[in-house]
Amino acid sequence: MRKSHLTRWAFAFIAVVCVTGSGAPAYGAATSGASQSGSAAALTLPATIPIFPLQDVVLFPNSTTPLHIFEPRYRAMVADALEGDSIIGMILLQPGHEAEYEGRPPIFDIGCAGVIIAAEELPDGRYNIVLGGLMKFRVLSEDASRPYRLAEVEALPEAVEPGDRPLLAERRHELEETLRSISPRAQLPPSDLSDERVVDGLSQVLPLEPAHRQELLEAVGPLERALRLIRRLRENDSVLL
Repeated sequence: MRKSHLTRWAFAFIAVVCVTGSGAPAYGAATSGASQSGSAAALTLPATIPIFPLQDVVLFPNSTTPLHIFEPRYRAMVADALEGDSIIGMILLQPGHEAEYEGRPPIFDIGCAGVIIAAEELPDGRYNIVLGGLMKFRVLSEDASRPYRLAEVEALPEAVEPGDRPLLAERRHELEETLRSISPRAQLPPSDLSDERVVDGLSQVLPLEPAHRQELLEAVGPLERALRLIRRLRENDSVLL
């Protein structure tokens, strides 16, 4: 692995850790530069949420992503979210969306809801925000009553059963060993992070194609996600070069 690329994703992972800390974000309006923490187990997802479709961003539970909001409809979305529960659903656009981008182009069914954990409104009305991943959702239908997209969603929580924890720990170790085999000097995630946070965080920051990241998101929980990520890295270790 080239040092520049190693440094890029390693520092990206550290940034995820620094923003989220050891717990998942909690609901509530964000203030500039502020972060929140709480228990993911205590979270529930509203039946209807705003969704933010992009062609190259996939959000995962237990991780974060920074976003620059400049389109008027999505500025309105952020403003409304900050006045409410601060929740926005990230979802990936389907291939071939370009011709319909200004309208409502097709999207994948599965996305991840996040809560705004930091927000900065710029003088011209644009926003810089950080979303903390809460949980996956499936889009059931859409509501066209707002300039931005609203969706009725089904929450898809990913609780890890106690009996699955030893296997998840093994897969985390296998994932880290795979990364080390590709790049012996790779900086691995801190040992005190939970296994699911490591799996989701690496899924978020490793340099993967959006379609491959979507495949990881659609995995049934962190156990399968870890296995898919290991296979992806072994099949194409050049993704880290």
